[in-house]
Amino acid sequence: MSAAPESPSRPTVTEREARQVAEAAREQDWRKPSFAKELFLGRFRLDLIHPHPLPADEHVQRGEEFLAKLRDFCETKIDGARIERDALIPDDVITGLKELGAFGMKIDTKYGGLGLTQVYYNKALALVGSASPAIGALLSAHQSIGVPQPLKIFGTREQKETFLPRCARTDISAFLLTEPDVGSDPARLATTAVPEGEEYVLDGVKLWTTNGVVADLLVVMARVPESEGHRGGITAFVVEAASEGVTVENRNAFMGLRGLENGVTRFHRVRVPASHRIGEEGQGLKIALTTLNTGRLSLPAMCVGSGKWCLKIAREWSAAREQWGKPVALHEAVGSKIAFIAATTFALEAVVDLSSQMADEDRNDIRIEAALAKLYGSEMAWLMADELVQIRGGRGFETAESLRARGERAVPAEQMLRDLRINRIFEGSTEIMHLLIAREAVDAHLSVAGDLIDPEKSLGDKARAGVGAGVFYAKWLPKLVAGPGQLPGTYGEFKHGVDLSGHLRYVERTSRRLARSTFYAMSRWQGRMETKQGFLGRIVDIGAELFAMSAACVRAELLRGRGENGREAYQLADAFCRQARIRVEELFDRLWTNTDDLDRKVVKGVLSGTYEWLEQGIIDPSDDGPWIADASPGPSQRENAHRPIR
Repeated sequence: MSAAPESPSRPTVTEREARQVAEAAREQDWRKPSFAKELFLGRFRLDLIHPHPLPADEHVQRGEEFLAKLRDFCETKIDGARIERDALIPDDVITGLKELGAFGMKIDTKYGGLGLTQVYYNKALALVGSASPAIGALLSAHQSIGVPQPLKIFGTREQKETFLPRCARTDISAFLLTEPDVGSDPARLATTAVPEGEEYVLDGVKLWTTNGVVADLLVVMARVPESEGHRGGITAFVVEAASEGVTVENRNAFMGLRGLENGVTRFHRVRVPASHRIGEEGQGLKIALTTLNTGRLSLPAMCVGSGKWCLKIAREWSAAREQWGKPVALHEAVGSKIAFIAATTFALEAVVDLSSQMADEDRNDIRIEAALAKLYGSEMAWLMADELVQIRGGRGFETAESLRARGERAVPAEQMLRDLRINRIFEGSTEIMHLLIAREAVDAHLSVAGDLIDPEKSLGDKARAGVGAGVFYAKWLPKLVAGPGQLPGTYGEFKHGVDLSGHLRYVERTSRRLARSTFYAMSRWQGRMETKQGFLGRIVDIGAELFAMSAACVRAELLRGRGENGREAYQLADAFCRQARIRVEELFDRLWTNTDDLDRKVVKGVLSGTYEWLEQGIIDPSDDGPWIADASPGPSQRENAHRPIR
């Protein structure tokens, strides 16, 4: 096979340099408390999430009024089957959503938006995403990571006044970071923005530009070269999609989300006013990561909607379908799947609502909570959809169109599975989320002992780090020995018929166990800790389960206190916590009993061709094109597929 030519402008970076770029972009300080951060350190701060925070009455009223309008629109104007069939969201649907204000849900009312809270924005995405996941992705990409969110945090007054009214009612925005040869490693970003007077000149190619095909405004990440008067670095810009030199070269097609307007966008000598730069030069990655801190919550919100739909279909189908003289739901093999879907949907909604309300209050740093919600939501929603397909049997594998054609209810279970699959990749793959969360989870350790395990630090630096680490661990380690989770009466306010207090005591004890395991691993592997990605992934997964257990219990108590299905909420929280505890214990076992070392040896053998004989006896239907398309700068040779909607 032919290899793609290396772009002449693509930076060549070492592994260490790539890590340094990512490290420089992350928020270094913790100015606000974080429930999840404390959890990973072995400190169960229930006071940070209980009593459950609540939105103000005026926010509830505004949100509920919009949800009612949106529900009516979804029921009367959106034909999800047509979008799936045509692989296109009709223009009149998008126009109707604009008129409804759905593109300005998170934009302040003074700029023409609806000014919804994160809680109600997420509820709206869950609702519209259940009607059509492609529309959910369209709205989310526009205002969770598109122009509105970075301008809200980093934009100047002039930028907000110029662009936010357009985003609220008329214009669609997109976020452009990924390139054909650059995914989660932004240090190799090749798109350039060269200063020329009061402008920057953009050149490069962006891949997987969600909304890019129909967008009017783009947030583009590009590398500014260092020069006199310019510090340089990866920088964010607002770019008019209709600018000369911007070409949408392809509308991409995927296994799911068939109505997604996702493309390849080329920039050739595109002039962007310096006034359209967001923040300072070199702040682009920080802006992207900060935007994602809350932007990531939109994805698990839509996963909640998927879980609710899976539960509805599982309930209705399992009651109607009989096998061996009784409904299939009453057979334990099927019933356990339904129980998993119900309990997990309850917990996932608890995680999203809690994280969203904390984002609205802005009293807590939720960067870990949002990342955990994205990780946990995307993984669990996929499992729920897979279980639904299994419950439906052959009908789960059959398309809705085929079911309808032969006279049965057109249940798009297989479509749900296809549509959800991308969530484990969108906005940080599961593997990248594991590493990102793990880095934040061990931040306290690296702050005091980082120089101690850094092979490039001098003996003097290591000595000073050793003193600081000694002081920190002398205070911290003794606190991991005992805690309130060992006292039988702790958290007694969570005992109402069903006893949830034992689950919270388990979370408290297990958080200390988790912290001890992390400390032991750092002591054992030191500078090699970052290479132990399997171990770190399991640490994060344990933390995700503990966070979800905490959120589920707190939500159950909230609903009980408000007289809203409290008894049933306690039952679901209890079921979820019991299921989660089994998963947690399995993960702890796998921390130290696994095949990670052997797997690495096998991988080396695969890459070296040692097992190439195992591939014999098949036909590879792939064609002979390059693995990565050529993204060399230059004018486009393709017809512009840009399709603005007016």
